[in-house]
Order: sequence, then C-alpha cells, then structure tokens
Amino acid sequence: MKVGKVTHYYNKAGVAILELEGTLKIGDKVKFLGHGVDFEQPVVEMQINHKQVEEASKGEVVGFKMAEGAPEVKEGTEVLKV
Repeated sequence: MKVGKVTHYYNKAGVAILELEGTLKIGDKVKFLGHGVDFEQPVVEMQINHKQVEEASKGEVVGFKMAEGAPEVKEGTEVLKV
C-alpha cells in the first residue's frame, strides 16, 4: 500500500523527506521503490519540524532517517507500507 513519496534527500544526514498519503508510525516496515531503488527498512525515526514523532498522517511532511547503508533515494521514489 502506497503511503507516500520522497520529495528530497539529504545525503550527508541520510534523511529522506516524505510527503505522506497515508499514516506512518514507528515500527512500520516500508519499501522504497523506483528510480533504481528497491529497498525495505523499518521506521525507526521520524521528525516533523525537527521534533521526534511516533506517528504521522496523510498530508504531513516528515523527515525519515534512512538505515545505515541504505541506498540514496531520489525525488519521486514511492514509499510503500509492507
């Protein structure tokens, strides 16, 4: 189920900015798909306006900490909940 898309990626910080189309919470497992990437990881850290959150909803924009060794994701990469 599609939960959002990547709108920006900060390479040095390993943080993807996600625009959500559904609810996402800590502990969910997500898959990044498209633009040469097919990668899954659990949601371990999310921020809204530099504040930690446990859950985010449709329409919100979150900073998503990528796992160590995760590939770089590009703008437009789909984010699916698995």
